[in-house]
Amino acid sequence: MKNLRDCFKTALHPNYASLGLLVVRLIMGTAFILHGWGKIQTPFVWMGPESPVPGIFQFLAAVSEFGGGIALILGFLIPLASIGLAFTMGTAVYFHMFIKGDPFVGTGGPSYELALVYLGNAILFLLIGPGMFSMDYKLFGEKD
Repeated sequence: MKNLRDCFKTALHPNYASLGLLVVRLIMGTAFILHGWGKIQTPFVWMGPESPVPGIFQFLAAVSEFGGGIALILGFLIPLASIGLAFTMGTAVYFHMFIKGDPFVGTGGPSYELALVYLGNAILFLLIGPGMFSMDYKLFGEKD
């Protein structure tokens, strides 16, 4: 890596693959904005006063979800957003799987299925990037 720009370089994908990545980014980004909206209103205490989770970690999760959702929609700084979302969703999976003992798929109750899907998608974007229909590609993509 020669400079910081190299961290955000975007691989060239065929148009149809980039279109698929755009669709997933738009859906996932919208979901994270909606999930993060309430949290970003009170970012240090959204889990309540009795929460054992320190306020700084609640803040990081709120920013990760709300800001990460915006980043996904725009396709901007996707590696950074993906790392934040992966840590947040990894923590959610751990909490639901091991602390609460929730099942993978719930039958009307809590589960860790959705957090694991989001974790997988965050890893996907971290590894292959946002595709050609993104700000990252426009700013940092391979030039012809």
